[in-house]
Amino acid sequence: MLTLFLSFLKLGLTSFGGPVAHLGYFREEFVIRKQWLTDKAYADLVALCQFLPGPASSQIGIAIGYQRGGLIGSILAWIGFTLPSALILIGFAQGLQYVGNEYLGWIHGFKVVAVSVVAQAVWVMGRKLCPDRSTIAIMLIATLITSLFSGTLAQILAIVCGLFLGSIFLNPALSPPSNHSPQNHKYAPVYLALFILFLIFLPALAQYQRHSSIIQADAFYRAGSLVFGGGHVVLPLLEADFVDSGFVNRDQFLAGYGAAQAVPGPLFTFAAYLGAIQKNPGGIAGGLFATACIFLPSFFLILGTLPYWDTLSKKKFMLKAMPGINAAVVGILMSALYDPVITSGILSPVDFVLALIFFCLLEVWKLPSWVVVLLGGILYANHQILYSLA
Repeated sequence: MLTLFLSFLKLGLTSFGGPVAHLGYFREEFVIRKQWLTDKAYADLVALCQFLPGPASSQIGIAIGYQRGGLIGSILAWIGFTLPSALILIGFAQGLQYVGNEYLGWIHGFKVVAVSVVAQAVWVMGRKLCPDRSTIAIMLIATLITSLFSGTLAQILAIVCGLFLGSIFLNPALSPPSNHSPQNHKYAPVYLALFILFLIFLPALAQYQRHSSIIQADAFYRAGSLVFGGGHVVLPLLEADFVDSGFVNRDQFLAGYGAAQAVPGPLFTFAAYLGAIQKNPGGIAGGLFATACIFLPSFFLILGTLPYWDTLSKKKFMLKAMPGINAAVVGILMSALYDPVITSGILSPVDFVLALIFFCLLEVWKLPSWVVVLLGGILYANHQILYSLA
């Protein structure tokens, strides 16, 4: 158990670059170095976690921990991989509440970098997930829905449209590799029932109690339950719940999102920042509470679906529906790129040009995102000079 925890802690401290890079780090550590998994078994886990909503790299870590050490192993793996970035972002949120106006320049620099990061995510995901006219059409429909109607319900509607349009109009994908599922099916239905119970119970409780902690728990749990396509897609879901509801202002939200690009580990720890910057409960307790809420669905889904993945992954309906869902995810992210990311981050021609430069540094020159984030903060530290150029 100690070896398991320390292995994931090392990855949590060093895994920069987002979920795709995390998959490479995981393979190097657990397939090549430690030989805990074969390449095929690892590919099976990747296929499952790409199929499920939630943070794929964290879910793979939870699955590896579960296979090595049961429920306790999955928890230790998650803590090791998640805790470093969560604590860094909690510290950033705490520090942000004490800075003066002279630091607003580099905070705006984070927002400009966020434009480039989300644009790159749309660019990469669009090329991969919308390869033909049918998927592009689904993407455009999802963009239209989420641009005209704000809030979580619009995003759910876009995903549902993608599911049904994909199941009707798209051709089946190639069958994914068969999985080596755990033999223990005993508790899998319990985990799936808990996933659904929380998804239904928390919104009802939030409507009844209207306590800020319950409302936020509901928002974080829904975000962890409904996000397909990687950590960047959590941006529009959380923006709808926290900015539109007044828990944080747009500047605080995008500054934290920009800072989340500069830390190792999963992007979903952005929730730690949002929890910590609140007034109630806020701080370390609020950050850890938010982190637990947004990752809880991943535990339920992984432990509940591993035994059934062999059968489910070969169903023709799912093979057709998943490309439609993925195309809708690109549309949701496209809408978020415009509002709130561009509308809040691009305030002058200089902002636009620098955002384009940052995008090229990420996509063409392949610089790590944390380097670009630091560069943006440094360039905007003396923002009067930059804005005088405009």
